Order: sequence, then structure tokens, then C-alpha cells
Amino acid sequence: MHPANAPFPIPLSDYATPSTGLFDTLLSRIHVDPFNAIATAIFLIAVVHTFFAVRFAESARRLQDRRDTEAAATGRAPTPSVAAELLHFLGEVEVIFGLWAIPLVIAIVVSRGWTTATHYLNDTVNYTEPMFVVVIMALSSTQPIVELAEGILGRLARVGGGTPAAWWITILSVGPILGSLITEPAAMTIAALLLARQFYDLQPGARLKYATLGLLFVNVSIGGTFTQFAAPPVLMVARPWGWDMPFMLAHFGWRAAVAILASTLVYYALFRKELRSLASRDPVPDIMAPPPEAAALGRGVLPIPAWIIIVHVLFIAWTVVNAHYAALFLAGFLFFLGFDRATAAYSTLTEFKTPLLVGFFLAGLVIHGGLQGWWIGPVLSRLTESPLFLGSTLLTAFNDNALITYLATLVPNLDPNLKLAVVGGAVTGGGLTVIANAPNPAGQALLGRFFGGGVHPLYLLAGAAIPTVIAAAAFRFL
Repeated sequence: MHPANAPFPIPLSDYATPSTGLFDTLLSRIHVDPFNAIATAIFLIAVVHTFFAVRFAESARRLQDRRDTEAAATGRAPTPSVAAELLHFLGEVEVIFGLWAIPLVIAIVVSRGWTTATHYLNDTVNYTEPMFVVVIMALSSTQPIVELAEGILGRLARVGGGTPAAWWITILSVGPILGSLITEPAAMTIAALLLARQFYDLQPGARLKYATLGLLFVNVSIGGTFTQFAAPPVLMVARPWGWDMPFMLAHFGWRAAVAILASTLVYYALFRKELRSLASRDPVPDIMAPPPEAAALGRGVLPIPAWIIIVHVLFIAWTVVNAHYAALFLAGFLFFLGFDRATAAYSTLTEFKTPLLVGFFLAGLVIHGGLQGWWIGPVLSRLTESPLFLGSTLLTAFNDNALITYLATLVPNLDPNLKLAVVGGAVTGGGLTVIANAPNPAGQALLGRFFGGGVHPLYLLAGAAIPTVIAAAAFRFL
């Protein structure tokens, strides 16, 4: 048993570093605090659960269909199956890390006591980023902002004839770069909503669907590196390492632009025939359109005045500027909700479930991630430049990339080239999985309905593979 006043988790600086290899270092840290192994085991189970989420969703659908068929055969009205609903819940990617936070908290209580558990959850874990993503995602998904973005990107798409292929190229190349100004979560939200309208509604093939989602995730992850405040992994290091906008443009921004353009053009070349064929298809109605009851109240019927769009932009600007200060951006959001109610006729905030689910996902992730530094820190500190870049990229697939870069700031006297390597690797790997980058759950939540039972992690990995390799080449060899 540890003393009641012992720090939890143990600061990385408090561990003695053996002169032997990495394996011995990790074993010694488990010996110092066996809870390290417990926390990481629970985290790995949660990661594995994300890979099987689609299977749970498929089982839920089959079970409910069988129950409905049996009810129809006996003349009874169909009723929801409790077992099917439970399987559906287990198949929701957004709830997985929050769900597995429950056994984690129980383990903390058993090992350290209730006081330590509450202190960790309330005082140690920082929920600012999850709350920020909820707010910026809600603001960015309002009809005035989506129409503004659609109008701006539409002008560029019309240069290419306004075809689905032109929209596809424009959204996937220009949209992610906008993330450097409006933050990556906002760029992901807007790009996903526009892709739903201009591309996914046309029912492309499965390979193109996954290639597009993987390309979107990778491009958004690297597209926020033009500035020091837009990408979560960059935010973690900008202040401790003194990185400003000129530094980001010189070392990351132009390389990211090259990678985004190259990846988009490569995928266009691979799928050009199918992309061109989409122009002859009729879109399937978007289920994210305002519901009938909203239309009956006048929402979505009237054209949106310019002053309402301007006010929405100002709310987003306030949120972005105060991204580090939860009290300020939450206060701004409360004012926005009042404004949204007053301007309900113009179809503003019509859906709030998705931002809340994404915030829940990220909150669960930071709860688990805060206990993984004991093994990630030694791994990062023992790698040279190229292995560190590759290691950071691979670790990002199983951890939020902001956690990777944050832990890098704890490594004393890190060489400047190693700093570039760890951040470059973290943003490069940000599209490999849903958990790799904070905005990814938003993209999956908004586009998941186009993937049947849900987004399959291995297919997403395959879709992101080529853009990831291209981004790695841009950051390492240009």
C-alpha cells in the first residue's frame, strides 16, 4: 500500500533510471508501482475494444432484426431488444474509453482509496481539450457556419467545374489547412459536414469511402501545423519549447501543404474514374438535414442574414482565442445558446448529441492517457532522430498524439532535432486510428452513418496508410 499522501501518478522525474535497457527500466517502474501495469492493461483492453466495436454493432443489428422478424410472424408489434441495445451501446466507439474508465477508477479506489481517485479525476486530469472540442464542434456545425464554408469552398470548387470530384479535391486540400486558423476540430467538423453533402450522399464505393476518411484524418492532423495554436499536439509543446508562428511555418507548415496536396492528388489519380462517375448519380437525402418538426417551426426555411453569420464567426473567434481558458469559452457558449434560441428561425444549432459524445470520448481518453507516461516517456527518451519520428508515429496510433508530445516536453534537455522529430511523427500518425488525434472522433461521428455498421479500424488504417507515408516523407526528407 502506498501512503495516502503519495503523488498519483508518480511523476516521471521521481523514477530512478537504470543504466540497463528499456525493458529493465519498465520492469523497475512496475516494481516501484504495480498499478502502472494495471492501468496500462485496462487501457490496452479499451484499445482492443475499439477494433471490435463494429462487430458489436453488427451483432446488435442482427439480434434486433431477428426479434422484429419473430414479432411480425406472431402478429405482435416489434419492441426493442434489451440485449440488442446493450450490444449497440458496446459498439459505440465514442463511449468505449469512458466505459473502461469505470474499472480504471474502481482499480484506483481499491489500490489507493477514494480520495486519491477523486483527486486524480478532478485535479490531475485536464478536461479543457474535451470541453473545447465539444464547444467548437457545436459552433462549427451550425447552419450559418456550414453555409459560409460551403460558399467559400464552393467558389474554389467551381474553378474545377463544381463537380463532385472538384468538391472532393477542394474540401480535402483546402479544408484541413483552414484548421490552422480555426483549429483542427472546427476544420474537421466543417470538412466532414461538407463531404457528407457533396460526396458521401452520392454513395461512392467502400474503398473510396475509406480512402477519403483516411485522407481527411491525415490531412487535418498535419493541416493544423501552420500555426502554434491550432493542432493539439503542437499546443502541448509551443509554450515550453518557445515555438511561434514563423517557426511553425518554416519547419512544418510548407511541408504539410506539400503533403496535403500530394496525398490528395495521389488518391484522385487512383480513384479518378469513380470520382468522375459520381457526377451522374443522384444524392441520397442527407439524414443530418433539419428534422420535419424543426422545419414546421420555420427553422431552415428563411435565408440566413449576413449579420447572423458574422455573429457566429465572432463566437468561434472568441472560443479559439480563449481555447486554454475553459471558463471563458464555456461562458461564451452559454451566451451563444441564448443567441441560438433567439434566432431559431434560421436553423442554427439543431443537433448536440454528436459533440457531447465526442467530448465524452476524449474525456475518457485523457483519463486513461494520464496514466501511460510511465512507459511512453522512457520509450521516447531512448530513441534517436529517425527512430523517434517512427516511434512517435506508431505510438500515436494507440494514444492521442497530444499525449505523445506532452510527454516529450518532460524529457530534460531534448535536442532540437529530436523535438522536431517527435512532433512531426505525432502529427504524421494522427490519421491512422480514431484515437490518434483529438478531432478524429468528430469526423467519425459525423460520417460514420455512411459506413453501414460503423467505421472498421483496419479499413481506416488502410485508407490512411498512403497519406501517412507521404506526410512522413515530406517531414523527413524535404
